[in-house]
Amino acid sequence: MFVSIKMFLHTLLLPPGGPLLVAVAGAWLIARRARRGAASPAGWSLLGTGLALLWVLATPVIADALSRAAQRYPALDADRLAGAQAIVILGGDYPRVSAPEYHGEPAVGGRLLGRIAYGAYLARRSGLPVLVSGALESAGMRAALARNFGVQTRWVEARSRDTFENAAFSAPILKAAGVSRIVLVTDAEHEWRAAHEFAGTGLSVVPAPQGVWAPARRTFLSYVPNAFALEESTAALYELIGEPVRRLLAAPGLRRQAP
Repeated sequence: MFVSIKMFLHTLLLPPGGPLLVAVAGAWLIARRARRGAASPAGWSLLGTGLALLWVLATPVIADALSRAAQRYPALDADRLAGAQAIVILGGDYPRVSAPEYHGEPAVGGRLLGRIAYGAYLARRSGLPVLVSGALESAGMRAALARNFGVQTRWVEARSRDTFENAAFSAPILKAAGVSRIVLVTDAEHEWRAAHEFAGTGLSVVPAPQGVWAPARRTFLSYVPNAFALEESTAALYELIGEPVRRLLAAPGLRRQAP
């Protein structure tokens, strides 16, 4: 129930849902007042605010700033792989249960493919075994690692629906195998919150963020809104809000990991 409520609020309040909701509320007020032959300053303000938020959050330069603010860990130093016993790759994207281009086999795409590629790179470099975590995504992750990168998956955690459950369900599998120190692969924005969840289970965590921010040359297009930038802003805002919410829920024990 908690995960369903969280996903509903995520869709409703974060972009594009939240700004659109504000704009629609404004349009409704304008129409309602217009039927009475009156103006609606509040309605126009809401409509303008909602559309302005969409425009701003879809601008690459703003998305870049939000992404940078959400990232707390630098790129992994290869020396830190020493002492680690396993690589954990987190799911977190819509799965492709049957991909025609792979003859109906499961596949991954989007942001998750970046995690898979980086996790495979680290696995080949270190020789460490791999665990993939995600209720819907794990089959596609396992298939992509083997098919696209030649990396076999040692463990599959296929029950988790969010980051809290990623950690809660993966930790017993790892501990049963004698693993106490992991390399945690996920998006750079997500790494801060994910590392806290896994550390809460008693595991020692080496953060391995994927998609680490790096300065890029700005052009005219950096100020022109696009769908990719809106997606980037949404992911960053989710993490900027998510970590304080994680602490808030963990403090009274509502959602606290068991070491």
